[in-house]
Amino acid sequence: MTKIDSLQIKTSGLTVVEIEMQAVAMLKRRIDNNFVKACELLFNCKGRIVVIGMGKSGHISGKIAATLASTGSPAFFVHPGEASHGDLGMITQQDVVLALSHSGETDEILTILPIIKRLGVSLIAMTGQQKSSLASFADVHLDVSVEQEACSLGLAPTSSTTVMLVMGDALAVSLLEARGFTRNDFALSHPGGSLGKRLLLKVADLMHSGHEIPVVSESALISDALLEMTEKKLGMTAVVDNNDKVSGIFTDGDLRRMLGQNFDVHTTLVSKVMTRHCAVITQHILAAEAMQIMEEKKINALIVVDDDHKPVGALNMHDLIRAGIV
Repeated sequence: MTKIDSLQIKTSGLTVVEIEMQAVAMLKRRIDNNFVKACELLFNCKGRIVVIGMGKSGHISGKIAATLASTGSPAFFVHPGEASHGDLGMITQQDVVLALSHSGETDEILTILPIIKRLGVSLIAMTGQQKSSLASFADVHLDVSVEQEACSLGLAPTSSTTVMLVMGDALAVSLLEARGFTRNDFALSHPGGSLGKRLLLKVADLMHSGHEIPVVSESALISDALLEMTEKKLGMTAVVDNNDKVSGIFTDGDLRRMLGQNFDVHTTLVSKVMTRHCAVITQHILAAEAMQIMEEKKINALIVVDDDHKPVGALNMHDLIRAGIV
């Protein structure tokens, strides 16, 4: 197998990074009035944002459409080659078209521009050529020109696609903030995977409730508490006062700590060895918040209480692990 020059490889890689960093830095001066106008068109769009592009620009278009859609601006990608063979029917008069083309002369896009104009659809162009056909045809032009591609041959779209992607992210995040899009809104469009679970699942969705809650009174013996813990299998039990309000918790850790203190489990009240002023949570908080509380306090279980401080549930670290929160 032929060896490659490791120093040359590193040099080439660093050169690419440097060139693309400089290209992105030039975008700062292009967050201008045209950028604001583009955001206004997208913000006021009554339909969908239709993103189109060919080749490498097409791949970037798909990513931009996905980012817009997941951050509160409904969008989808249409392949311009397919558009002229029927997919133009996907575009309505209430939509806004965002067209990407580095040259601004992509035949497949120019072919469908008259139809887009006939529909009265607003057009935003993202090109590297301000005097191109696409830029001239557009209602708003976003300049994504670059001084050079990172490809040493000057052929492969590299810097140009990176700059397009960053401009697309700038549009999406600016719109997200303008819409007041929240973490909860984001969660609704990301229900799958660990992200969705962390943002959507609440304690109420995971907690043990009803007869599954381990609970004993302050007058119970340690032996009674141990039986309750064994039956409910959560490694702890809530301890309640005469008004059924949580006054403490008795855990496996409390049991280990009392072993060397000569307590008789058959005669000692659990209230003598329980942890008072224990951490509690409500069922309305996110499961991820419950996990954070456990980690900060270095505990493995929490009692869930209502507004009257009465136990309505129990949650332990294993419940969070099974749910994929951890």
